[in-house]
Amino acid sequence: MDSTVLKVGSFINHQVDSDFMNELGKDFAEHFADYGITKVFTIESSGIAPALMAAKHLNVPMVILKKQTSKILDGEVYQTRVMSFTKGTSYELTLFAEFIDKDDRILLIDDFLANGEAATGAARLIREAGATLAGIGILIEKSFQKGRQRLEEAGYYVYSQAQIARLDTGVIEFVE
Repeated sequence: MDSTVLKVGSFINHQVDSDFMNELGKDFAEHFADYGITKVFTIESSGIAPALMAAKHLNVPMVILKKQTSKILDGEVYQTRVMSFTKGTSYELTLFAEFIDKDDRILLIDDFLANGEAATGAARLIREAGATLAGIGILIEKSFQKGRQRLEEAGYYVYSQAQIARLDTGVIEFVE
């Protein structure tokens, strides 16, 4: 197994700790309270729980960006290809146009930040729709990879709840 893959199945993506997700959402909402957020976006599926809680605490809608092209695409959509670091495959990221407006200020919530591919793909869709990506909230950032640098160089603000400096078999070191 790849030593840079962190298993979070017991509390984020297989079994979800609802109290923990509520606290994460509350933290995101407090951190981004002055950013004028109108919607919270996430990419299916592990980001859904914390994004929903952030949206609840911000009192705004949550929108899920789909990873697969729907067979019932009836209407305008924005789509872009994204490479998944964890799975080593690419997918088509889809946003239905009816769920975004040019005046929206979007908070993007994602579970992991590694190379920044998913967030960059979501940013492309938001920009294509004419809306503003006001901030990116990350549960777990792998700081030893280039994702944060890539996003910040593109002009995006990134807030991570946990930053991992080093990850190896049996070792997790956090950024101080």
